[in-house]
Amino acid sequence: MTAITVDAALLPRRSFQEVWVISLGHALTHWYPSTFYLLLPLIGKELGLSYSEIGAVLTCQYLAGAIANIPGGIFVDSVGRKSLLMAVSLFWIGFPYLMMGAAHAYWMILCCATLVGIGNNLWHPSAISWLANRFPQRKGLVMSIHSMGGNVGDAVAPLVAGALLGVLSWRDVVIVNVLPGILLAMFIMLYLGRKQSVDRDAGIADTAPSAISGLQRLRMFGALLKNRALITLAAGSAFRTMTQGALLTFLPLYLGRAMGYPPLWVGACMFALQAGGFIAAPIAGHLSDTIGRRQIIVSSMSMSAVVILLMIFAGGTGWFVLFVSLLGFFLFAVRAVLQAWVLDATPPAMGGSAIGLLFASQAFGQAVGPLSAGIVADHYGLMGAFYFLATTIVIANFLVFLTPSGLMKRG
Repeated sequence: MTAITVDAALLPRRSFQEVWVISLGHALTHWYPSTFYLLLPLIGKELGLSYSEIGAVLTCQYLAGAIANIPGGIFVDSVGRKSLLMAVSLFWIGFPYLMMGAAHAYWMILCCATLVGIGNNLWHPSAISWLANRFPQRKGLVMSIHSMGGNVGDAVAPLVAGALLGVLSWRDVVIVNVLPGILLAMFIMLYLGRKQSVDRDAGIADTAPSAISGLQRLRMFGALLKNRALITLAAGSAFRTMTQGALLTFLPLYLGRAMGYPPLWVGACMFALQAGGFIAAPIAGHLSDTIGRRQIIVSSMSMSAVVILLMIFAGGTGWFVLFVSLLGFFLFAVRAVLQAWVLDATPPAMGGSAIGLLFASQAFGQAVGPLSAGIVADHYGLMGAFYFLATTIVIANFLVFLTPSGLMKRG
């Protein structure tokens, strides 16, 4: 397996400005679905949906992403115009939510959710491989900053949506959400496109997709599937996102229905969950660059399982909300570290494909998680869904523990 790389000593010192711009775009890709988590109980109430039907909406979204992520990753590596692809992805994620604002039938909601899953698969292979190629010695840190962007979107969106729902209908909130994404998509396309042009004029390229034929790229992707580190990390990440997807789906339902919180307070609790991850992401990213990926991931996932069990025992009390914030600190800290570990074991020319494979497994976990937790909740009550979460995060931790650390490249 070959890769086209540039000697780190010959690379110019990159400005972190592009990291912040891409992270802002990442925030908006998370803003839309995070708003939707808060709107979903209202949609379910208006359409008279069961817990399983509510979970199935997100299952369609993530299942579509699971199917589209691998072709999307290969497509990103082949095309190479990552600034354009990021802009297209940002627009594609927002537009189906605009269509949901006019939907009055359950099947239309399912179709829009499917379109969101397809569009979302372009962002992460494009953005993460761009950042990894431009900051090869600081993968953990830049991945964590990018992840923080997602945490900002996840944290602020429910808070803003909860406040807007006090004065607007859920359909109006969906419409208001779309405008910032369209503007930022245009800015990213122009700003990053100029960066790529400057690098080409200077004779510097992160990767050269045209130098690799389609057949060679398929063979290289086949070799990725034999990479034990990549496969175990992808499987562990699938169970981690199964936990995450079910949590984000049923935590608002529990807070609203079991604890009687109004939308604003539900949004505040979801903000607390994501704020914990925002604080933890740069800490975990930096430590993973220095002491190793495995130690950070295993420790965080172990603590996530402990906190979920504490949430079960604290159900219906004020302690439950405190544990929600603590869970976010550990559960969301490892997203960037997993991405950095995957890219450590992947040639730069196949970074998009590797991230596509990782996010395909994550999308599969997110697809299965809400539906499975919904079935458990229908049979055993909402608290049963949290027992389901504790089980899936333990399985995720076990799979990451089995990942061969000797395959991780350092420095």
